[in-house]
Amino acid sequence: MSSSTPKFLSVAPVFSTTDLDRWLNHYKALGFAIRHHGDIYGFATRENVSIHVLVNANHDPLTTAGCAYIYVDDAKALHQAWSAVETGRNVAPVDTDYGLCEGAHLDPDNNLIRYGSRLDVVPEKQ
Repeated sequence: MSSSTPKFLSVAPVFSTTDLDRWLNHYKALGFAIRHHGDIYGFATRENVSIHVLVNANHDPLTTAGCAYIYVDDAKALHQAWSAVETGRNVAPVDTDYGLCEGAHLDPDNNLIRYGSRLDVVPEKQ
């Protein structure tokens, strides 16, 4: 048994959906590689980010939706690309006073992906 502290390697949030195929196709349109694991579970993967999904017949978009935050290299470019996808809802990124440019995307099940990229210059507080 090793005496060193274990290192975290990655994290994968698990969202829920009422329609696995719709969810997977939506994430495919966002640029993720997708795959099924049986009839009730799936994966969406893009670079080092993985999101899992579980079919939940009791999913309520107002109370059971999930959330994940993804650091990206260019939030404005990601917003532009994801805005071309016909499903879901996008919130344009804004520069924050804490040094990030942040935007958001809601999938058809109301699961929220917030994303941000670091600003080269942190805006001064007014």
